[in-house]
Amino acid sequence: MQPSEMVMNPKQVFLSVLIFGVAGLLLFMYLQVWIEEQHTGRVEQKREQRAASGKMLWDPKPHVPPIPRALSLEKLQDHITNQNPKSHMSEDPKNKEENLLNSERPIRVFTENNHSQGEAQVLSRITGSPTIQLIEKHQGTKTLFRKFSEMNWPVDIRPLNKSLVTDSKWRRIDATQEKRRSFLQEFCKKYGGVSRPQSHLFHMVSRIYVEDKHKILYCEVPKAGCSNWKRILMVLNGLAPSTYNISHDAVHYGKHLKKLDSFDLKGIYARLNTYTKAVFVRDPMERLVSAFRDKFEHPNSYYHPVFGKAIIKKYRPNACEEELNNGSGVKFKEFIHYLLDSHRPVGMDIHWEKISKLCYPCLIHYDFVGKFETLEEDANYFLQLIGAPKRLKFPNFKDRHSSDKRTNAQVVRQYLKDLTRTERQLIYDFYYLDYLMFNYTTPFL
Repeated sequence: MQPSEMVMNPKQVFLSVLIFGVAGLLLFMYLQVWIEEQHTGRVEQKREQRAASGKMLWDPKPHVPPIPRALSLEKLQDHITNQNPKSHMSEDPKNKEENLLNSERPIRVFTENNHSQGEAQVLSRITGSPTIQLIEKHQGTKTLFRKFSEMNWPVDIRPLNKSLVTDSKWRRIDATQEKRRSFLQEFCKKYGGVSRPQSHLFHMVSRIYVEDKHKILYCEVPKAGCSNWKRILMVLNGLAPSTYNISHDAVHYGKHLKKLDSFDLKGIYARLNTYTKAVFVRDPMERLVSAFRDKFEHPNSYYHPVFGKAIIKKYRPNACEEELNNGSGVKFKEFIHYLLDSHRPVGMDIHWEKISKLCYPCLIHYDFVGKFETLEEDANYFLQLIGAPKRLKFPNFKDRHSSDKRTNAQVVRQYLKDLTRTERQLIYDFYYLDYLMFNYTTPFL
């Protein structure tokens, strides 16, 4: 073939370009229509789901704390039903003071709080609401969740059975307990709605311990007396004669107790509806400082290499090789920078995770709400309610670092004084749902 014969004439070139252009245009139009149909289908599906869920809001009750006006109801509901481990620190760790003062962040101001917790606090430069992405634990998640979503949720709260309480000395504690239960219930009804949970059921109950003999469900909140509560459960289960004979390692590493997520869906739902459900909580700031002291101020073969090394590497400029290698000596300020960082170098831990994410108190309605601040009397009253042996009393000993002073408000102030006001405000914002749900006094910031 001669070179002259290989050259296409202008008409052939034009027709080829026109054909390809028309084909491309038709393909583009088809894809656009397909995308719109998919989007419309999803929107309609979401509308139907919302209509089926039947969101309800109760009228305000005087004793429920008002939510800051800058927070929309939808965002608060999202907080309550679908928590998120993401938090609020700037991505850049180089300038530690500036990264908490990013002027581009959305501003949320906490207006005056009129309930019994105390004086109003003004918080500014607080980041937006978190959302959660949970790791699914079991196979067949979609099938199980579809079955679960067909059940009644949340489980309704039941009156406590007080038939086994005969001593009049418990009247004051009982009155306090009723106020706590009522407060949490009204808070959840007012702000939580009744939307179906998007979190995986098995994750939601993964912190709940089961004691079948006395029909107890106990949600573990670390740094709120959980070690001694596990001792109590072991004695009730007949695994030990006394709480004083059980070591720390046996409590936490022995795997003697059953968790609710070890049962099938039917077993979980039956126990949620028929067992007495208890949760014990603690002031969020105290719990946070207590966790830091326990895990970072004493030798620890897990938290130092796993958390300490990562924290020092990211938040300590010019760290020496020894510090980077052993992870010991993390400062409280560095720990707070890690906590508030939206891109943490290592994930969250149950010892400083929010209680609202550990126990889901607006989805699982707890029959008993105890507090660390009145731990011994609350726990002993609960033991009366469930018909525990008379000789069984809640232990008051501290089985680790017993020579250390217990973390209280005075100790917390010593740690907070090394932080800037903005850092303290961000910590409060991080735990604000726990403060509201359990009616804790707003800290002095």
